[in-house]
Amino acid sequence: MTLNLSVDQVLTTTRSVRKRLDLDTPVPREVLTECLTLALQAPTGSNAQGWQWVFVEDADKKKALADIYLANARGYLSLPPPHYPEGDTRGERMDRVRESATYLAEHMHEVPVLMIPCLQGRVEQAPQLSASFWASLFPAVWSFCLALRSRGLGSCWTTLHLFGDGEKQAAAVLGIPYDEYSQGGLFPIAYTKGTDFRPAKRLPVEAVTHWNSW
Repeated sequence: MTLNLSVDQVLTTTRSVRKRLDLDTPVPREVLTECLTLALQAPTGSNAQGWQWVFVEDADKKKALADIYLANARGYLSLPPPHYPEGDTRGERMDRVRESATYLAEHMHEVPVLMIPCLQGRVEQAPQLSASFWASLFPAVWSFCLALRSRGLGSCWTTLHLFGDGEKQAAAVLGIPYDEYSQGGLFPIAYTKGTDFRPAKRLPVEAVTHWNSW
C-alpha cells in the first residue's frame, strides 16, 4: 500500500510511532526492501556506503533485544522529566510522550520487525567528530523512515538499548561484529493503526532561527 501523500505531507507527518504500531499485521520483506532501496540513495561521506542493515523477525531474537531495551528504559523513564517554561508545548505533551515511551518499552518484543542500522567503524575511535561519523548513516536512516510512512508503516528512532553494555549485548545476539561496526539505533517497524498523522506542535521557527550570528 502506497499512500497518496505529497513530499511536504510525508515530511510533516512522519511521527515517532509507538502506541499506534499494529502489532498483529505482518510486514512483508519486499516492502522493507523497497524502503531500503530508496534509503540507500541518501548521501554518505566519501561515497563510502559503509552501512549495514539488520532486520530481525525471529521471535527469540526480538525478545532478547527487547529485554536489553526494557532494562535500560526502566532507569531512563524513572528520571524526572525535563522542566520547560509554562506554556511551552514541549512540557504540555511530556506526560503523553513518557506514557507512549513506556508502552513501547513493554511491547517492543511484539513488533513485527526490529531493525538496527550499523555503520562501519567504532564511533568512539573515529578520527573525526562523531557528527561527521554519523552523517554517513543518519540521512539514509531518516529516508528509510520517510519511505515507511509513504507506505502506511511507522517506526520510532530509539537508542536506549545502546546504553551501558547494551550495544555489545545486542551485537552478540545478532552476530554483529562489535569491534567493526557501530549501531545507530533500534527501530520497531509495523503498519500503523490508521494513517491520519498530522504535523506536531513545534517551537515557532522564529524561536530557533539565527541569521549571521547567534
